[in-house]
Amino acid sequence: MSKQFEVVGYYPAWNIYDRNYEVHDIVASGTAEKLTVINYAFGNVRPADGRSAESGIICELGDPWADYQRPYLDASRTIEQEVLETPRPLLGNFQQLKALKEAHPNIKVLISLGGWTWSKWFSDAALTEESRAVLIESCIDLFVRGNLPSSNEAGQGGDGAAFGVFDGIDIDWEYPAASGHPLNTYRPEDRENFTLLLAEFRRQLDAVADELGIDEPLMLTVATAAGPSKYEQLELDKIHESLDFINVMTYDFHGGWEQTTNFHANLFSLRSDPTVPTVFSVDSTIQGYLASGVPSEKLVMGVPFYGRGWTAVSAENNGLFQQAGQSAPASREPGFEDYKVLIESDLPRYWQDEAKMPFLFDGDTFWGYDDPESICHKMAYVHEHQLGGAMFWELSGDSAKGDLIEAINAGLNQPKPCQES
Repeated sequence: MSKQFEVVGYYPAWNIYDRNYEVHDIVASGTAEKLTVINYAFGNVRPADGRSAESGIICELGDPWADYQRPYLDASRTIEQEVLETPRPLLGNFQQLKALKEAHPNIKVLISLGGWTWSKWFSDAALTEESRAVLIESCIDLFVRGNLPSSNEAGQGGDGAAFGVFDGIDIDWEYPAASGHPLNTYRPEDRENFTLLLAEFRRQLDAVADELGIDEPLMLTVATAAGPSKYEQLELDKIHESLDFINVMTYDFHGGWEQTTNFHANLFSLRSDPTVPTVFSVDSTIQGYLASGVPSEKLVMGVPFYGRGWTAVSAENNGLFQQAGQSAPASREPGFEDYKVLIESDLPRYWQDEAKMPFLFDGDTFWGYDDPESICHKMAYVHEHQLGGAMFWELSGDSAKGDLIEAINAGLNQPKPCQES
């Protein structure tokens, strides 16, 4: 029997706004049948009173309107091809994700907690046995039992309204025992407390699955950093025992916060990289995790569906490893652009064979990104090192016909020699 690889895609709640990307688009692009897991980003983790850790840290919805309140007045933008209006207990992304699972039973949906912006309170939540229990019970009540805040006027929410939407929980704490967002709290004891938090999540998820008669075990995963200064703060040889797998965020190695152009998700390190001796690569990160005691099959490689870029770049070396004036202009934010936009640009494409990465450069603007060729090499690496699969941020960055997800799917399930540029 062939190995079952995980293919994990993030769906941010806010995609419905300025990006106009609906759950339905996961089907329209042909992506749905190629996924095993969707991580819905994000659920918030915060004090019960909104201010003080002493009130208890709990889970809450990140955006109630997007999550379960928003009606669908355009039938063509729904899984069912129907208008979906109030009164009904479940609408929004949650309702559409549940409909997606019914149409595509190959997909599991997890709620991803935290992220860069909402990791401030994890350290307090994990601090004691009592605080861990409070957080986990609230997360399970909201996202597994599906007990949503009720709205009598619109008939939305209520006990069990979201039951069946989520098949588990993804923890995206950025970062235990290390700095992330400037406002975050972190402590040295986060190292041990993170292990304890995950063990208690695992215990309670197993217990509630038994209680509710859920046939398959509820999943528990984490998203973790690529840099040794972050992942070496974790008890990697222990936490994997509580987890289905670890999504390693092997991207954002470099970006517009720096003044020198570089790749942000290169598979291999370059001898000419000026950041020596600290040279980041997917390979060096994965090997670091393996050396720390994580079984290879529990490591899922992160792939970005976006590029990072600079402008006012010197033409030497086709713009690679050159001083830059500023982050490149982009439709999303300076220095950050979707793959689907980059491939429509008229910037010339180059290939760096040592890194196994493409880049764009027109004599002034430089973009490092992933494309089907680089993904082919990355999926070959997954096979070679017997990893668990691939994860990507995020679904709306792909082309309308799903070029990148198809490259992941083909590389994992129908591998063949990669095109040489």
